[in-house]
Amino acid sequence: MRKILAAFSILINLLAFSLTGKSQTLTALVKGQVTDEKGAPLELVNISLKGLAVGTSSDENGRFILQVPARKEETLSISRVGYQPMEIKILPAPGEEKTITPVLKLLPGKIDEVTVSEARRQKNGMSTLDPKLTTHIPEVSGGGVEALLKTMPGVYSNNELSSRYSVRGGNFDENLVYINGIEVYRPFLVRSGQQEGLSIINPDMVSSIEFSSGGFDASYGDKMSSVLDIHYRKPEQTAASAEVSLLGASAHFEGTALKNRFTHTTGIRYKTNRYLLGTLDQKGDYSPNFLDFQTYLTYRFSPKLTLGFLGNIASNVYQFIPTARETQYGTWSQVYQLKIYFDGQEKDRYETKLGALNLDYHPIDKLHLKLTASAFHSVEAERYDIQGQYLLNEVDNSPGSDTYADSTINMGIGSYLDHARNNLDARVMSIQHRGELREGNHKIDWGLQFRHETFDEKINEWQMRDSAGYSLPRNDQAVELYQSVNAKTNISSNRFSGLVQDTWSIPLADGNLNLNGGIRAQYWDFNEQTIVSPRISATWYPNWQKNYVFRLAWGKYQQMPFFKELQAIDGQINRKVKAQDATHYVAGVDHLFRLWERPFKLSSEIYYKSLQNLIPYQIDNIRIRYFSGEVAKGYAYGLDMKLNGEFVSGIQSWASLSLLKTEEDIIGDQYTITDANGNTQIVYPGYIPRPTDQRVNFSLFFQDYFPGYPSIKMNLTLHYGSKLPFGPPNNERWMDTFRMPPYRRVDIGFTKTLFSGKNRDIKTRLGMKTASVSLEVFNLMDINNTISYFWVTDVYNQMHAVPNYLTGRRINLKLLASF
Repeated sequence: MRKILAAFSILINLLAFSLTGKSQTLTALVKGQVTDEKGAPLELVNISLKGLAVGTSSDENGRFILQVPARKEETLSISRVGYQPMEIKILPAPGEEKTITPVLKLLPGKIDEVTVSEARRQKNGMSTLDPKLTTHIPEVSGGGVEALLKTMPGVYSNNELSSRYSVRGGNFDENLVYINGIEVYRPFLVRSGQQEGLSIINPDMVSSIEFSSGGFDASYGDKMSSVLDIHYRKPEQTAASAEVSLLGASAHFEGTALKNRFTHTTGIRYKTNRYLLGTLDQKGDYSPNFLDFQTYLTYRFSPKLTLGFLGNIASNVYQFIPTARETQYGTWSQVYQLKIYFDGQEKDRYETKLGALNLDYHPIDKLHLKLTASAFHSVEAERYDIQGQYLLNEVDNSPGSDTYADSTINMGIGSYLDHARNNLDARVMSIQHRGELREGNHKIDWGLQFRHETFDEKINEWQMRDSAGYSLPRNDQAVELYQSVNAKTNISSNRFSGLVQDTWSIPLADGNLNLNGGIRAQYWDFNEQTIVSPRISATWYPNWQKNYVFRLAWGKYQQMPFFKELQAIDGQINRKVKAQDATHYVAGVDHLFRLWERPFKLSSEIYYKSLQNLIPYQIDNIRIRYFSGEVAKGYAYGLDMKLNGEFVSGIQSWASLSLLKTEEDIIGDQYTITDANGNTQIVYPGYIPRPTDQRVNFSLFFQDYFPGYPSIKMNLTLHYGSKLPFGPPNNERWMDTFRMPPYRRVDIGFTKTLFSGKNRDIKTRLGMKTASVSLEVFNLMDINNTISYFWVTDVYNQMHAVPNYLTGRRINLKLLASF
């Protein structure tokens, strides 16, 4: 509790320092109104400090306010599309409020009118994120886009080592991810964040990020929770970047050739978690090495025809030789200690390849046709033989005692042996056609896809557990394994899907209404099921109040089983599994307003999801184990809110708050209890919390500049997620009603811009456009967050849930340069 209070104290002080006038001795304010030559105010004018990422824009009245350093001569750059840019030199005194009235002149020659439609503010319920924010956000998972996504409302993650996330009560497998319109996949056998490696999304190559946490339209696929739509850049000039830190390195290069007909963007990344994993309780020789290569190429045959290629090769190797583990847990009055001594090792390998060709054809301006062929291949292998010998002791926690912090009572002694030889070869190949026709106020989209999948898997894993000389589970007739899975699977199947939808913009007397309606259909020959998913949404921009946007959405989201959903706990394949069904009801409102003369936006959404034909599951770290032979019904409802704006003049920050409740009722589950008189009674558990039932989730992404030194920037992320359900191993799903401690984490980073617009000679000599150095502190408050539990049995045959903690505090140094 002291750590939590200290974390919030630091946060409040940071905000107070930025939002009050305590730093006025080092800063000043520049404000004013931008007009044209006729004196009319100009909206959306960019006002920034030259050579630094500090700036703001004018409002509808042409007014603006910007915080700048004092006692230093700076240059204000003022620009707007269609007007001649201008520069103004300033040298403000500390605490001064300097007023300027810049007048912009039209560029010579005829300039076409630029119209920004209101519909662009919200694309069918999709939220837009700035890819530039991924550059300096402090994160350890190797997925800068996902790290930014985890600060959004409705999104949560309790594992900083993983780029996976859950949305509105769904699990990791319920999220769609697209890169340039191609659905991408992750390795299947990964079971912990330590093994996961890099996210498939390379933030150095990203041009746009769009995300929806529910109620998305029919143009996106058949999954139940969310969609992340990523587009890679088509460069217009030569550029490059390089980054190196204690966690790895990355580089990217982009450019054009053949008179801009050919464009290329290529990135390579290397990551190792060894430095971070040294903070875990389980000590040993960690050797995680993750390598990723991606390229995006385009060639324009003519203004109407373009060919593109997206390629990705990733090699993730995780090796670990454990030596010992020591974990303390319990309550303030009763503390336990688990010690384990290890023999053996683990070696896992996950190699994935993705290749896609797409042909874009624009026969006329109103018509866009696309043909895409893609192939995904994953070869995965898990190998481990690890023996652990453990001691469970009670620790003296009495202050002043002669044996304080020493083990006083031995509660249990035992050993275990984990063994695995698992192999998976997965291939997914698809070909699809997409079309788009704009006619008047309508935009009609359609698509057809054929997908072929093959999975070849061999599983052989078991665990032997011995407690106080007895093999568990205890059996007088035979020696049994604690857990065993042995299966061989070969699946080959085909999927056919199609969609059609219409987006209709309707001008009304009191506003503008955007309607989107569509329908998806899919057939899978493996379970011989056909699903039909209608979806509709409406967005209204009222004239009577231009600062509000209202949204409604309804839709069916039916998720056909993939490979993991077919596999039962014992490794066998259930061929009768049908599509899971979620019906979304979403209502939201956006309110745009100004505070402290700066722009802000408050977004709120309420939602309800009716869930049918669910496949129950359990989560262990990031591994999902499905009970594919069982079926459940359920629900999820909640409220998401986000406040976004310039808490500090010229830069964006936001805070997100989510409230959620999700439960499920497994059809037909029951158990029997016997009272003291020998009478038995059948009990039906009814609704129980789903494994993702996190009632409260709060996230903060906050940016600030060091007062008086805008070249030093601070980025802070804060996460709080309330308790998640869990239960004992090898038991029924209805027993997962315990709650693990809440997830609390603060990461902070300070970035110093080394080169600015004033260092032209240095930049020219080194060939750099910009360069920066960052100092990051991960897990600032050094909080022990729990990700899962290791279960041991004491001498009284009672089970103890020993927490598996995540990473502790670490300091990282990062260098970044762009060319």
